[in-house]
This record gives sequence, C-alpha cells and structure tokens, in this order.
Amino acid sequence: MGSTGRRDDDRLSGVRDRDDEGRARNARPRDGLGRPLPYGTPGVERQPEGVVRTPRQTVEEAQALLDAGKPFHAHEVFEDAWKSGPETERTLWRGLAQLAVGLTHAARGNVTGGARLLRRGAGALEEWARDTGRRRPHGLDLAGLTAWARERAEAVEGAGTAVDARESAPRLR
Repeated sequence: MGSTGRRDDDRLSGVRDRDDEGRARNARPRDGLGRPLPYGTPGVERQPEGVVRTPRQTVEEAQALLDAGKPFHAHEVFEDAWKSGPETERTLWRGLAQLAVGLTHAARGNVTGGARLLRRGAGALEEWARDTGRRRPHGLDLAGLTAWARERAEAVEGAGTAVDARESAPRLR
C-alpha cells in the first residue's frame, strides 16, 4: 500500500482518487507552484475548492498567496469567485485567474504558455473594464494589472527562463 492508504497498483490501474464528496481529485501532494509530487512526499497544503468568499476576501486571500509565491493557489481562489460570483463578473474573475495561472506557468519555466496566459488575462480585464465602464471594481487596479501582465509576458519571453513567482507577483490593488 502507498502512504495514502491506496494500493500502489490502484494508481497504475486507472482507479481515480476521490475527495470526501466522491468527486475525482488527485490526492498527490503538490509543491508551491501546484506541480504534483510523488505520493508520500510532503507538499504544500492545497486550497479548498468551491469556497464562496466576498470579493474583498477573494482579493485579500489571492494577494496573500501571490505574495507568498503561490500563484497556482491564487488562481484557485479566483476560480472560486468566477464560478460562484455574479454572471456579470465572471470575465473579471476569469481574467484574474488567467493572470495567476500565467505567472504559475512562467515560474515553472513554461515561457510560451506563461506569456500567452498573461496576455489572455490582460485582454480579459481590459475587455471587462471596457464593457462595464468600471476601472477599479472591488478596489482592483485593472489598468495596473493589465500593464503588469503585458510587461511580465515580454520579460518572460525575453529571459526565456523561469521567473521567481514571489518576486514577480503583482499588486492587485
């Protein structure tokens, strides 16, 4: 048996890990950038999924995770807001999630994917602000975030190597 109480051959036979509600969820530990680690290896505690937060809580929690060099985890916080928030704000939260996952890819060394997602997130934020006329929803600095994402995409492509997620973290407000 593996350290998770599952038989090692279950992992090889395609039996899927399940969470307490029975949903498929990989039980492998993850590092700070969300990369899977071998079973039994200590990892970073995962963000709970499906948490409904106020916009203020979402921004504060995501900023703390970004500041800690955990953009993958911040992406999951934004994803919760995108899925549970009002329909009118889905593009906003999805754009922020794209920025966080773009930084995740850039920190993992995926230069092309990181730059692409940073630009996609910047475009989503610009489009949302243009469509709604709101430039600072929930105190977010959309103009600053858009500029940060485009500059970061250029820098990632220019360097051609992984970035430090903590040093590269944006300020959301």
